[in-house]
Amino acid sequence: MIYNVTINDKIYEVEVEKGKANLLRTTDVVAAPAPVAAAPVAAAPAAPAAPAAAPAAAAVAAGSTPVPAPMPGTILDVKVAAGQAVKEGDLVAILEAMKMENEIYAPCSGTVAQVMTSKGASIATGDPIITIS
Repeated sequence: MIYNVTINDKIYEVEVEKGKANLLRTTDVVAAPAPVAAAPVAAAPAAPAAPAAAPAAAAVAAGSTPVPAPMPGTILDVKVAAGQAVKEGDLVAILEAMKMENEIYAPCSGTVAQVMTSKGASIATGDPIITIS
């Protein structure tokens, strides 16, 4: 069997037979040229501008420390509320990822400024769960 494997912008063509592997060829990945825009048609009216995309996560207030999700998953429970005092190491949320429950702890002491998610919400890596001020 011959396989093409891409690693660090290089393509390796490898032949594998009964436990033996031979490197046949190595090539650099070349970026595709940028597409050229077609000239506008004079008779067609201009299309309206598309609306701006909504931000993926709400903005974190200045001076607040966000508590980000360490991995993508589903929020099973948020253990704190806005205005609640927390100490460093307090449990603030439980995140389910890959069928495992992960406890999320406060990285610093302070007051919960904002709860950015809710129970049952899907969350991506780095999305803020809460903010602490």
